[in-house]
Amino acid sequence: MNMALPRLVIKPEAGGVYRILMANRMALRYFERAEEQIVGQDIREVLDDESSRHFLQSFAVCVSRKKTVSIQSLPTIPGGMRVYGFWINPVLDGEDRVIALDLLGQLDVKDQSILQRERDDAISLLASIFEVSEVGIIVTDHTGIIVRVNDSFVRTYGWTRDELVNVDFTELVTHDERERARINHKKYISVGVRSSGEIKMIRKDGSVANVLFTSATLELSQNRKFLVTTFMDITLRKQMEQSLRYAKEQADSANRAKSAFLANMSHELRTPLNAIIGFSEMMMKETFGPLGSPKYKEYLSDVHLSAEHLLEIINEVLDMSKIEAGRLELIEEEVNLNELIGAVVRMMASRVFSGGTNINMSVSQELPKMRADHRLMRQVLINLLTNAIKFSPDGGDITVSAEIRPDNVLEIVIADKGIGIESDKIQHALEPFGQVSDLPEKRDLRSQGTGLGLPLSKAMVEMHGGTLEIRSEPGAGTSVILTFPKYRLIIDNVPASDPLSAQSAGKKVY
Repeated sequence: MNMALPRLVIKPEAGGVYRILMANRMALRYFERAEEQIVGQDIREVLDDESSRHFLQSFAVCVSRKKTVSIQSLPTIPGGMRVYGFWINPVLDGEDRVIALDLLGQLDVKDQSILQRERDDAISLLASIFEVSEVGIIVTDHTGIIVRVNDSFVRTYGWTRDELVNVDFTELVTHDERERARINHKKYISVGVRSSGEIKMIRKDGSVANVLFTSATLELSQNRKFLVTTFMDITLRKQMEQSLRYAKEQADSANRAKSAFLANMSHELRTPLNAIIGFSEMMMKETFGPLGSPKYKEYLSDVHLSAEHLLEIINEVLDMSKIEAGRLELIEEEVNLNELIGAVVRMMASRVFSGGTNINMSVSQELPKMRADHRLMRQVLINLLTNAIKFSPDGGDITVSAEIRPDNVLEIVIADKGIGIESDKIQHALEPFGQVSDLPEKRDLRSQGTGLGLPLSKAMVEMHGGTLEIRSEPGAGTSVILTFPKYRLIIDNVPASDPLSAQSAGKKVY
């Protein structure tokens, strides 16, 4: 009730000053002032002279007698609210001294009835919102006893109102969570802050519901405190999350098993193929005598070519499986970039000589050596050049360039002037087994592939701390840009500093 009446707390000070310490909402409305315009001010700065005289006289009587006094028949008071009196109550300390004055106003009958109607309308509105809400709501007192519950809560959890009201709310919580719920309720209602979390509740049929709750403290007159809590049933959502987690775990397990199997099959798959390749080479060279019919030699050539192609495919699959299984490790050594790039270019150029495709090399002679896995770096260059050849028509041009950029990053670019790739297909090409269509006519087995070349190359480059980027335009060609961080470079036989290495102190940074 006091919140519906103007109330001020005033501190008497020396020199007849009565400073306002607190003014409630109704007092601010009464004086038609903002809080910062009243709090901290002498009351004489808020009232006119005649009103100030009336108040100061009553203050003096209250202080001297240390008893409650009233002031009525107030003269001119700013503001539209009519107040016909104030009760002035002294606030005493332990030594019976007046340390403050507590003023409580009283409205006239007309304003009181208006406020009552406004209060009744607000209560009706809140009651309607409480009942029509689609989320369950319960109100508990400071001891945790349910005093009110809405229809949505009754419908969702199956209990009747009579079964819920006057019951300790922890009876609705699973046994393992009751103590925590009781402690949290006490904390929430004492601290008075909004809180939220998850809890398990029991439905009337005995089933358990996963619930998301939000609690807020409601403080009424006479220091009565209640906790208003909303509940949202998230049982289905939790079940779906659990199903998705299980499905992901199963898929991950199957993927790990597949990768582990293929990684372990390296010896079993490669050994027989190496034997086929070796024996076919010996027979083609007629090491132990002539074969007889020329057709045998022709067939052996096909056997040898097919075996080499199959070995390349198996190697790609096994490398990708090792990467997925986390079993492919870098075997680092000093790599001479000029020699490595030159050797790969010469090897690939010999393969496409008959088709008229030109592979040009533009590599700076000042390239430093690199700390890297020689086999993987070689495989990356072979994969990318193979793709460039695949996408280039006969007579096309391919360029391999390498340089140190101004930011001290090694950049290697393999560029062709082939058919190019549409931008929306680039990401697909970087996925395992992802292949783009509309390629030039394949000339032999070496032009075919598994769709692992690009993703393998990207993974191998990233293992070195580098990046692989594809820039392409249909009809204009494709450029694959590789970059490697400066700490991979070796200057004057000293590796450049690795920012992640604790042993890089004193090394020269390129």
